[in-house]
Amino acid sequence: MSFATDTKNELAHIEPEKDCCKLAEIAGFIRMCGSLELEGFGRFKIVMPTDNPAAARHYKKMIKDYFGVDAPLEVGQSNTIKKGVTYILAIGPAQNSEAILREIGILMIKGGMNYFADGIYDGIIRTKCCRKAYLRGMFMAAGTISNPEKSHHFEISCNSSVLASDVRRLIRTFTDLYPKIVERKKGEGVYVKDGRQILDILAIMGAHSQYLAYDNVMMMKAVKNETNRISNCEIANVDKVVRAAGRQIDAIEKIQRVKGLDFLPDRLQEIALLRLAHPEAPLPEIGEMMDPPIGKSGLSKRFKKIEEIADSLTE
Repeated sequence: MSFATDTKNELAHIEPEKDCCKLAEIAGFIRMCGSLELEGFGRFKIVMPTDNPAAARHYKKMIKDYFGVDAPLEVGQSNTIKKGVTYILAIGPAQNSEAILREIGILMIKGGMNYFADGIYDGIIRTKCCRKAYLRGMFMAAGTISNPEKSHHFEISCNSSVLASDVRRLIRTFTDLYPKIVERKKGEGVYVKDGRQILDILAIMGAHSQYLAYDNVMMMKAVKNETNRISNCEIANVDKVVRAAGRQIDAIEKIQRVKGLDFLPDRLQEIALLRLAHPEAPLPEIGEMMDPPIGKSGLSKRFKKIEEIADSLTE
């Protein structure tokens, strides 16, 4: 199963304790995946499709617990590109669909006229606990999250720009979360690509096991990246030592051919002979071989002098 499916399966086991949070989660779910079918005489049926069986069972139970409505659950064939099975919950006029639409803030009245709200009803998300529940419902209906081993991406699909703006606004009510909006073929997506922010969202929704799994992957990646960085630094240092030693040996051999090493002062002749005998040794090792030993800085100055002498000679 995908990381997103595992996350939804975990969230499907959460049952809010407060009635206000139950309503908020149901509202978030219906807001994002619900559609309306006209049943005649101005009455509507609420249709809620999902490809996650755990989500279907979860919201069937929650709707019954809160509204006292036993919404029928049907199984059909998905018409998406992925194909597969779709689980469909439905609430018809006989089950008070109109009253439910009003209570979740979708069917509203203005100037004595009914209208369907396009965004999120603020009356349902006044408290932090209800905003958490609403976010959970939205994710269960229209959310996805990438496997952290591949990429960091959390997104909730929205069917309108108004809804996308409201979803972004809701997520931003939580500390240090900065979602963005992107246009998609069918509507807009509210997304987060920062791994630490995605971790926070998992915690907010209550997916604690998935939080730990995500965090573990991020830590392993960080360790691997640090190991690679150290390894790359070590390789770079070895290359630097080899290049420097090569220049030093070239200079020493040129002096040897043109003048002989006896031409060098004793302090330079000693390190020249040590370098020829130990062509791959780093400067600290060469310094320890000398009598008395000298430091890296002193050696660097002496090898620089040898290179200057070699440059002044003509073969």
